Amino acid sequence: MTRENYIPFNKEFLLEQQIATFSEDKKKVADFKKLFDIVEHYFHYEAFNLNRNLKKHYALFDPDLSPKEREGFIGKSDFSVFKETLLTVLKHGNYTRIDQETLERAFKESDLIGLNLSIDFNAFKDYELYVRGHHKAKETVKKFIFWKKEIEVEYYDRVMIYLNYNEADYLKEKKVKLGKMPVDPGSIGLKIFKRVPKNDLETIFPNAIPRMSTRDKLFFWVPGIGGGISLLSTTVIPALIGMYAAYQSGEAIDLLNSKASLNQGLIALGILSAYLFRQYSNFINKKIKYGKMLSDSLYFKNLGNNSGAFYSLLNSSEEEVLKETILAYAFLDRSQNPITAEELDDQIESWFMTKFQTNLDFDVKDALDKLKNIGLGIETNGKWEVIALDKALVKIDELWDTVFEYNQK
Repeated sequence: MTRENYIPFNKEFLLEQQIATFSEDKKKVADFKKLFDIVEHYFHYEAFNLNRNLKKHYALFDPDLSPKEREGFIGKSDFSVFKETLLTVLKHGNYTRIDQETLERAFKESDLIGLNLSIDFNAFKDYELYVRGHHKAKETVKKFIFWKKEIEVEYYDRVMIYLNYNEADYLKEKKVKLGKMPVDPGSIGLKIFKRVPKNDLETIFPNAIPRMSTRDKLFFWVPGIGGGISLLSTTVIPALIGMYAAYQSGEAIDLLNSKASLNQGLIALGILSAYLFRQYSNFINKKIKYGKMLSDSLYFKNLGNNSGAFYSLLNSSEEEVLKETILAYAFLDRSQNPITAEELDDQIESWFMTKFQTNLDFDVKDALDKLKNIGLGIETNGKWEVIALDKALVKIDELWDTVFEYNQK
């Protein structure tokens, strides 16, 4: 997989790592913690405004609100503003959109369930998946009755699915069956999951229906039709025809041989039926396994639905922004001279690789933009530096003072 902007360490850990370089200077340690405590609160305030904006412009499309509640937001909720704000939050949280090629590959392949899932995409005007973080884990899968195989499965740590449902008239025209799904046409569904297999992404779609794979169909129909026709034509039918012809002509029937031939044919048919039943049972077991996976996803892996997903997204967005700001400020503060964005990027990425064997793509542009916006970073002729810690505390205090200006004269 390509390198991610996502930083897989929490903000407290990264803050302590940066403080460790000057741990003997107690005052500087206290001031550094104080600075980023204030910065964190400021970013939290920004996240609060984003959340309020998201909720307002999502309300008209929120399936969790009653039709009467949604009517109150006609003319107030703007889809384009909602989508733009959502994408901003996802970008700050270092989520990456899954491209269509990766999605189609996941629909064709399966690591764990080994089952084809049919999804009627006519249900959606638009659908998108965003992911963040990934890891690999060993899993044991059943191949045949007594054979189990250990495979390496790649998981996404977080997956957000965005589903924009079509209007009722379109769904009726296309004969889309939503089944028992409590979905309002024209609404927008959001869900966040953790630990989703990369090659089983289709399992988080709400309208995924299990179908027999080509392999399952071949194992079921080819032996069934071929074996059935062969047995009926060579044993059972000839024995029945012979017995009936003898009965009609009045000839003596060799009951012993006729019954033996008939019994052999029926026994063979019974064995074939048992084989077919086992093949069908395998498919049913896969459906049960899929149902269990779906149940686990909804109960254990689901982190938020619809407007409830905003809190998870904003929390991760707020933390990612703070982590980037901590790292950018700390590395620039330690630098003896101003450095370019590329040099800062290389230093931070090398630090992660050397210290934690973590290969990430640090979003240096976003980090420097944040430093500049809050007045801590200065760019001169393409080179960056930060203001000293004591001045930074004064600057960030001034920033807070301008947030609420109720006593204007």
